[in-house]
Amino acid sequence: IPMPLDTDKYIMAECCSKITCKGCDYANQRRELEERLGRKCEFCREPTPDTEGEGDKQRMKRVEANDPVALCQEGLLQDIEGEG
Repeated sequence: IPMPLDTDKYIMAECCSKITCKGCDYANQRRELEERLGRKCEFCREPTPDTEGEGDKQRMKRVEANDPVALCQEGLLQDIEGEG
């Protein structure tokens, strides 16, 4: 299934730069809640960041590794924030 173009309908995991639709993310969150599991990335199983700062660190780690998805997302964030 292709990802929607509307950025309000998907998320990017900061840890591995994988993109997931919000419905799939919600289903995973429910499963983790029902099974009393800690919140982790659906792809790499890294714990999700507790703060925005931790998420920024993970995203920048992917940017420094020249991950094309992370670079694109960082560019979009910079454009939105007016820093680009």
